[in-house]
Amino acid sequence: MNNLKEIFRVILAVCMIVAGVTHFTSADQYVRIVPPQLPYPLEIVYLSGFYEILGGIGLLVPPVSQAAAWGLLALFIAVYPSNINMAVNLIKIDHIPNSPWVHVIRLPFQAVLIAWAWLYTKPSDPEKQASIIPKSLIPKQLQELK
Repeated sequence: MNNLKEIFRVILAVCMIVAGVTHFTSADQYVRIVPPQLPYPLEIVYLSGFYEILGGIGLLVPPVSQAAAWGLLALFIAVYPSNINMAVNLIKIDHIPNSPWVHVIRLPFQAVLIAWAWLYTKPSDPEKQASIIPKSLIPKQLQELK
């Protein structure tokens, strides 16, 4: 089970990094779905993209992985109004079918993402946790923080 959990950690991390990068490469797509009540939509898109990248990387750095998971969980909740805005107003985004049925499926998927991030808010076995930092380079004191 632990191996599967770590495989899914890497998948979530890579997905978050890729999604975060798209906030910079296709910012106009995301700006469209920011609720009109919020000021500075482009800046919000860039900020959320930055935190997606940071969270994705953080999931793979054992000393900060739990904090990164909590951050992603909060981010998934924070961006939910944009997803609702997209669904309610049928806002067209490239590469996503603009169908009410797609939104019916897509909106509840946010709960899956929240649960997925929550899974990594719990301590992991430092010896088995997926990491972009070699275990030998992580000081013992930081490993024991888990």
